[in-house]
Amino acid sequence: IGTFIVWFNFGPTPALIFALVNAVAVLIIACPCALGLATPLSIMVGTGKGAQNGILIRSAEALETAHKLNTLVLDKTGTITKGQPSLTDVVPVDGNDADELLRLVASAERSSEHPLGQAIVRGAEDKGMKLTEPGEFESVTGKGIKVSVDGKKLLVGNRRLLDDADIKTVNLEKEAERLAVEGKTSMFIAIDGKPAGVVAVADTVKEDSAAAIATLRKLGIEVVMITGDNQHTAEAIAKQVGIERVLAEVLPQDKALEVKRLQGENKIAGMVGDGINDAPA
Repeated sequence: IGTFIVWFNFGPTPALIFALVNAVAVLIIACPCALGLATPLSIMVGTGKGAQNGILIRSAEALETAHKLNTLVLDKTGTITKGQPSLTDVVPVDGNDADELLRLVASAERSSEHPLGQAIVRGAEDKGMKLTEPGEFESVTGKGIKVSVDGKKLLVGNRRLLDDADIKTVNLEKEAERLAVEGKTSMFIAIDGKPAGVVAVADTVKEDSAAAIATLRKLGIEVVMITGDNQHTAEAIAKQVGIERVLAEVLPQDKALEVKRLQGENKIAGMVGDGINDAPA
């Protein structure tokens, strides 16, 4: 109190500022425990405010060092886009029927919790299709699903899933590339070990994504998009929001490695995602 009074009455202008700064300095020197209490309290308030707005911060250290970031990695689905995909295309190959292909795939996806799978189910139901309960169901992380439907063995997922089963995907890749240019995500379908077609879904970009990314770039922060989607689809979405660097076809378990790789480029990188699979990164 004495320090405040002396500086307020006899100190230079602005007297109030100098009085407060010096009074706080004396308080910290005399009782440093006050600062020890204030720091974690401010972190707690910050994380609490974030949680109220749907933002979960991984650790106190991440919040403390956030002002040093020069690179921000954004997951695509649910962060840049709305995370509400809808069915857009069903492209059969080798004589398969489009409606039957959709019915089988939608039936297979009934046990899936993946947003893309749910979009296919909704699309089939909107067409009034009667879906059947799937039999054996296996989810392959980062690749797709293996399901038995009406006695048929279906593979529904990306190219890697079919490659693992030694199924040729040349015809499917041509269709997928065409759809990817339009910003659509394609899922490859195989039935009983043979390529059957491609089902595509599309997710729309959030209204404020482009503006938010532009603001980050003005602050000198490089924005990088990371996704498990194919390169063409990822680049189409990135172009819409003004992102130049894209990390595509990254498996969920490899996202943390990609962030570490960026840090190895002398970048101070942070990661923003919306799914449990983004948490390690």
